[in-house]
Amino acid sequence: MLARVRSTVGRAATVAGALVLTGGLGNDVFTLPGAAAAIAAAGVGLATNPKVRHAPESVRWTAVSLYAAPHAGCAVILVGERLAPEGSVSVLVQAAVIALWTGATWMLRPGLTAREFADEVLAQELAEAAKAAEAEAAAFVPAAPAYASEAACWWGENFAVEGGIAPGTVLLDHRQVSAQCVALIIGTQTHGQAVPDISKPGLSAALDIPEEQIDIGPVPGRGAGVRLLVLGQRPVAEAEVEPVDSDAEMWAEIATAAMPGVELIEANTYEMPKELT
Repeated sequence: MLARVRSTVGRAATVAGALVLTGGLGNDVFTLPGAAAAIAAAGVGLATNPKVRHAPESVRWTAVSLYAAPHAGCAVILVGERLAPEGSVSVLVQAAVIALWTGATWMLRPGLTAREFADEVLAQELAEAAKAAEAEAAAFVPAAPAYASEAACWWGENFAVEGGIAPGTVLLDHRQVSAQCVALIIGTQTHGQAVPDISKPGLSAALDIPEEQIDIGPVPGRGAGVRLLVLGQRPVAEAEVEPVDSDAEMWAEIATAAMPGVELIEANTYEMPKELT
């Protein structure tokens, strides 16, 4: 709708300009008012065409000049009519110039051309900026996290990932206690934060180790930012006389301090993942 209004106004302005120029051929009274009206029309037109005024800086003045060209041409022709010498030849030349101005303005429609020019350049610059952003994003390769050891890498890639069993944690150290037992020191990636709760069932399922062979507790002398994780069957100290059931005795010692009243029914041995051995 707005485009149709602009088109109608532009056509009407072209006709009005042609009439003023024709009137100026024989009467100087049209010169100053006509030139002032042309300049005012250019100002009003630019004020109501934000696409031209806010065109990309690289082509803004080109778009403004293109839009104002017919108005400026009309003013120049009016002044030229007043300064032109008298005579039939002069009048014919002036009439030809008026016809040329009218035809060019009617056909080329500088106002519409200026808006389309600004839109095209703006779209081109936006497309180039989008391509540059895509190229920059494609060229950006996130730095791979550095791990202190293969075991730390294994922990980071399997458990410390987002949505994993222990997100935001790192494996600080590990010790092979025995063939079936390993102790891990777990810390947080962000200093000053406590180690999040680590799911025993999740570890049990991931490592295929019974939950009762997974112990998570504090590190003596350290804060909540580190935790001790013991996986597997803890070793049994050798006695001078071979016990009847070493697993039962070790469990009895543990149960006395930590889980009174719990009796060991059965014990199984599992191999640790190779990354922790």
